[in-house]
Amino acid sequence: MDTNAELTSGDALDALPDAVAAAAFRRLVRHLRHRHDAQNIELMGLAGFCRNCLADWIVDAGATLDKTAAREVIHGLPAPEWKARYQTEATAEQLARMAESMKRNAPGH
Repeated sequence: MDTNAELTSGDALDALPDAVAAAAFRRLVRHLRHRHDAQNIELMGLAGFCRNCLADWIVDAGATLDKTAAREVIHGLPAPEWKARYQTEATAEQLARMAESMKRNAPGH
């Protein structure tokens, strides 16, 4: 982590101790594990990220896991098992909302 960039960024988030940020991240993940009713498609449509994104982000941050293992960390069980238990079929409206939301994630937007 580049502490000089953190100190000059002006973003208070960068000033949080890593232990505090990690605790908040773990709480978020455990909250999502508890709230199976919050479907990934809904999270994507509203916020532009989902559980699978969190798994990708921990790998991007340096976790030495492959995509499958990272998703298991976030879901709390193998992703295919999570999908079979909790994921519902996406509606056309949900897919459209997700597509629109993803446009906002594009660089420069």
